[in-house]
Amino acid sequence: MLEAKFPLPAPKESSRMICLQVMPSFVLAGLGMVTAGILLDQVQHWTVFQEISEVFILVPALVGLKGNLEMTLASRLSTAVSANTILHTDTQRKMLTSTANTGQLEEPQRQWRTLCCNLALIQVQATVVGFLAAVAAVSLGGLTRGRVDVVHAAILCASSVTAAFLAALSLGLVTVAVIIGSRRVGVNPDNVATPIAASLGDVITLSLLAALSRFFLCYRDTWYLPVVVCAFFLLLAPLWVLVARRSPPIAEVLKSGWQPVILAMSLSSVGGLILDKTLSNPNFEGMAVFTPVINGVGGNLVAIQASRMSTYLHYWSIPGALPFKITTDCPGPFATFFSSDLNSKSARVLAMLVVPALLQVVILLHAANLMVRWLWRRGLDPDNFSIPYLTALGDLLGTAFLALSFRLIHQISS
Repeated sequence: MLEAKFPLPAPKESSRMICLQVMPSFVLAGLGMVTAGILLDQVQHWTVFQEISEVFILVPALVGLKGNLEMTLASRLSTAVSANTILHTDTQRKMLTSTANTGQLEEPQRQWRTLCCNLALIQVQATVVGFLAAVAAVSLGGLTRGRVDVVHAAILCASSVTAAFLAALSLGLVTVAVIIGSRRVGVNPDNVATPIAASLGDVITLSLLAALSRFFLCYRDTWYLPVVVCAFFLLLAPLWVLVARRSPPIAEVLKSGWQPVILAMSLSSVGGLILDKTLSNPNFEGMAVFTPVINGVGGNLVAIQASRMSTYLHYWSIPGALPFKITTDCPGPFATFFSSDLNSKSARVLAMLVVPALLQVVILLHAANLMVRWLWRRGLDPDNFSIPYLTALGDLLGTAFLALSFRLIHQISS
């Protein structure tokens, strides 16, 4: 069993310390999600949402970008800060696929290169995923309605790409600031970075999507405007690729990191289709307020757990080999929540933080325990692959459970 060696003992955290560090950022993220829910409840009555209902399909996919991009960025940089693994050979160094474990945030010159390349990476990912999310929304809407409106499709594409680009830029800068700030004050960035990255994500993304789609709808007679705007951001993508490729680890992510974000976007789009169908039903009045909260709670907590587990694995081993402390590849739910190791301790703390969405969170935390180990055994960095899948699964589960709850309440009261 391969295992890295360290000049210092592994960091230890008590349940109390984990809770104290997670709670403030989690509460802040909760306030952001509540605000996003109130905002969605208001904008769903706007003309653009009534006339182009496919915008509802876009909501989970674009809001989920914080899980696909910003939370993944936070996890990568948190690992880079928290785990300064000593690699013994060039072969081991080449096995790593992210900025983790190389101490790249210790030297100022390498720090700026690492940060700039990571930001460029999420810009190109946001642009491509934003466009694909719009295509998926148009396709799903066309399948359910039997037709596709070309003008509406152009508005959706321009709104989605522009909102994704601007949201990724602003949230990426916030994430970098949080990582550097938490490092300087001695707080474990794994505990605070992903919730803070998400705290503004829902509100900013939803506000941009609503405002931009309404703007393009107002100028629908100028048919070329959304086409030009969409083309402009798509043409910028090669520039971000050139910047991102300056870092070899990020260049590797450019090659291998598309599958999780695209599949996660697809899962979120299915959740968006459920949202589109339920919000048009008067029996589900009020569901819009709860959707960002329920979806976001699960995504935030499972992102913390995945980020912590990834850092733990990077600290003790290398991709392809589990540490000797982990005795099984496929643990059961009891091992996930009731064993004595550090990851089980954090899973118990995170599960206790949220009662209304307990079933969703328990499923996600156990899925994280299985997925992170599986990815690691395959030699894939969980920092780049796990969080998009888990947050998208959280969106799908949250929307489905919420719709089921409203349906049951309606049947009982009728």
